[in-house]
Amino acid sequence: MVSASTPTHAIEIEGLVTRFGPKTIHRDLDLTVRRGEVIGLVGGSGTGKSVLLRTIIGLNRAAEGTIRVLGRDIYRLDAAGWGDLRRHWGVLFQDGALFSSLTVAQNIQVPMIEHTNLPPALRQEIAEVKIALTGLASDACNKVPSELSGGMRKRAGLARALALDPDLLFLDEPTAGLDPIGAAAFDELIGDLRDALGLTVVMVTHDLDSLYAVCDRVAVLIDQRVKVGTIEELMQEPDPWIQEYFRGPRGRAAAMTNGEGTA
Repeated sequence: MVSASTPTHAIEIEGLVTRFGPKTIHRDLDLTVRRGEVIGLVGGSGTGKSVLLRTIIGLNRAAEGTIRVLGRDIYRLDAAGWGDLRRHWGVLFQDGALFSSLTVAQNIQVPMIEHTNLPPALRQEIAEVKIALTGLASDACNKVPSELSGGMRKRAGLARALALDPDLLFLDEPTAGLDPIGAAAFDELIGDLRDALGLTVVMVTHDLDSLYAVCDRVAVLIDQRVKVGTIEELMQEPDPWIQEYFRGPRGRAAAMTNGEGTA
């Protein structure tokens, strides 16, 4: 887990510019993620929520700017440094990204095989612990993804993301496709894991209930940059999109569900 020497900020982004061909997605974007917080990334379609997440973890290359993760500038790392840093984060992609031909236990062991020299018996034992930690029944170990429900696949993907006891957890639309009961249970699981494991969580989501239930702050992608604050702080922003998002019908319903006011 995070050592005493780890910086207070888990992620620091300064002057980020991302482009795809002639199209600029982010321009002069600054964002700081505090250690131990759950921060939600929201924004309209095409604002680059998933692009930002993928850029932080190195799947996209920024055109300009600096990204520091756990105090390390990701663009100054050599291959060994990248390998070491990647051990400190886990990622749950929207569709789970499980290997269809592997069992759940085998999927969870993939990061262990890539980054450690643990013997097979210990890898299996750790996989079983992660399966239990994410609320799956023990018999899920030997099932392949096609035998799981959508909610179970999400939990299996989360178990794999936690395989190496990461400091950082990245979630891309974790409740997409889940029914309200399943989504609420997943939100509760994320909050419990953050508290129990001391995780820092960056979560791309459209789910207003998730923002109210589990996020400490929200980063709204708008005009190629971000506005960051608590929901209460953001609701004071004059921007029309932010106002409609949090004060529109769905925003009011989410606030009522979670016992919050919308004044």
